[in-house]
Amino acid sequence: MNSLRILKWNSQRLWIIYPEMIVFPILWFLSQARAAPSLTAEQMDMGVDWLSKFGYLPPPDPVTGQLQTKEALTKAIKAMQRFGGLEETGVLDQATLGLMKTPRCSLPDFSASETSVGRRKRALTPQNKWTKRHLSWRVRTFPKESALLGRDTVRALMYYALKVWSDIAPLNFHEVAGSEADIQIDFTKADHNDGYPFDGPGGTVAHAFFPGERFTAGDTHFDDDEAWTFRSPDSHGMDLFAVAVHEFGHAIGLAHTSAMESIMRPYYQGPVGDPLKYDLPYEDKVRVWQLYGVRDSVSHTIRPDDPSRTADPPVLLDLPENRSTVPPARDAPDRCTTHFDAVAQIRGEAFFFKGKYFWRLTREKHLVSLRPAQIHRFWRGLPANLDSVDAVYERPGDHKIVFFKGVKYWVFKDNNVEEGYPRHISDFGLPMEGVDAVFVWLHNDKTYFFKDTRYWRYDDHLRRMDLGYPKDSALWKGIPMHLDDAMRWSDSASYFFKGKEYWRVVGSDMEVEAGYPHSIAKDWLVCTEMQSDSPATEANRTDTRLRGPHHADHAENGFEVCSCTSDDAPPGGARLSLSPLWALSPLWTLWTALSMAPGPL
Repeated sequence: MNSLRILKWNSQRLWIIYPEMIVFPILWFLSQARAAPSLTAEQMDMGVDWLSKFGYLPPPDPVTGQLQTKEALTKAIKAMQRFGGLEETGVLDQATLGLMKTPRCSLPDFSASETSVGRRKRALTPQNKWTKRHLSWRVRTFPKESALLGRDTVRALMYYALKVWSDIAPLNFHEVAGSEADIQIDFTKADHNDGYPFDGPGGTVAHAFFPGERFTAGDTHFDDDEAWTFRSPDSHGMDLFAVAVHEFGHAIGLAHTSAMESIMRPYYQGPVGDPLKYDLPYEDKVRVWQLYGVRDSVSHTIRPDDPSRTADPPVLLDLPENRSTVPPARDAPDRCTTHFDAVAQIRGEAFFFKGKYFWRLTREKHLVSLRPAQIHRFWRGLPANLDSVDAVYERPGDHKIVFFKGVKYWVFKDNNVEEGYPRHISDFGLPMEGVDAVFVWLHNDKTYFFKDTRYWRYDDHLRRMDLGYPKDSALWKGIPMHLDDAMRWSDSASYFFKGKEYWRVVGSDMEVEAGYPHSIAKDWLVCTEMQSDSPATEANRTDTRLRGPHHADHAENGFEVCSCTSDDAPPGGARLSLSPLWALSPLWTLWTALSMAPGPL
């Protein structure tokens, strides 16, 4: 009985085939050939493999050598056709094989347990959801093969794909710079040791892991062999935003569905439209509401095409007027000669505020633009007549952004003000005179407020001031009184700013590092000793902007950038070269791309 065995490797599964057990499959294959004479044995084999891979058939048992029966194969094909919206013929016809060849998510459509026990197949249902509501994310590896998408655009698309879900459910996503994140995003190839190997261009294009206790919970992988695109015709590649929205649905706990209009349908459906305006199908909204409830600002009673529905408010602000074709405003400050009202690290980037304007530096300390942007055009909700801010910081825990002016403060989620603000700073237990500086110390994750010669320590997680404060600012040895502001930076050091100089405090020390203060303009804002960028001298200083080589560039997004370096390295040893615009968590880059590119998606 066991004299002949045919061994076949298939997706790392061993099939053991006994001669007397081949009768039914052969008869079934013959019936398939009669029903669809154009099919080859290779196509039939591919079909069976596909059905096993995506949960419609149990894999062959390597112990008993049991194969699939004709009845089981027919039922599996019908289940696949039903789930895919095809006519239930029960045979591998051309339409069925065509759908099997459609690019899709790697995750199965049905659970292995449901398939193996022979019950009526039900869509795979994850057992877990996130128990916390603030989730961190980071892009750990970027696409290597794509000539169409830069890192800035990839991060922007990830941000908006997550925002699709957080806009309707009580989940909050924030990007982090460190190595730890709830949702790790990777672009990888072939077998990458997670049980879902990629298969080159086409086929399976991405997958994500459901929430749970496993260390891979929430992790999302994209096939780096795909030609990832954005705002390109469907024939030019795989739309990254559309696939990311689908995969992040898995990362928060949603399984595949057969609903034709759902983003959680397993098959790639092409671009879904403008990321800034994309609205989830109602089917998907209901499913995520069943998991997490409805976000307070969302009405779950509005159905598609409901005439009572009003237009959504704009997600982003208007494009800041710092294009190279727009002359700088007459009241714009000179970054090289001014002192600053406030300095903050927000989403890993440095922001220098002066009057109604701000400059921004990326994580690599690249100055985004030589010209400042207007505060009220980016953070909508601050008073239009606000002439300056006193202090700004990113709150630990929920990563919201807090602005202080006088005895008032505002809280922003990204660039939109929260309802109910401004409020009085007495909420913090702060003095009635306002604050000079605020920063979060990496040493203990506490928030420190400075005013004149005193400082306070606040616990943002418990929302209360620590006992024993205020204390004398002189305890911070070498730090000047009456600060302009302070911030922590990605090198784990704390930086204190006053006038045109700054001081550095390393780690948990409360003492200034030797050799400070240094010049803010030279180390942070790419200025030389004699440089000025006021409007009056703008036209006469092109050749004297820097001692190093310089030429103005006009990036693809239409913003002026600078290809130059300072003779003095910035703190931490990073080389100062200027890069194209990238987004605040990352809001700016994608808005620019959308506003500049011709035609709709």
